Amino acid sequence: MTTIQPEGENLRKAVRWVAEEMLNQPAGNRKTLVAQACLKFNLTPVQSDFLFRNPEAAPGKIYDDP
Repeated sequence: MTTIQPEGENLRKAVRWVAEEMLNQPAGNRKTLVAQACLKFNLTPVQSDFLFRNPEAAPGKIYDDP
């Protein structure tokens, strides 16, 4: 069963997940993690492109929601 989420919530979760994984695996390949996040969080093509093109979105530290 699917749940309704606020718009952009899946992208926020993906950014947080990539950041956590980069902390857990500093030698890991960021592009591979982003590709996994795109599938795991069902990102749209635009959201996926944002995550691939903006490494500062998840540089290796976890951002808290405002």
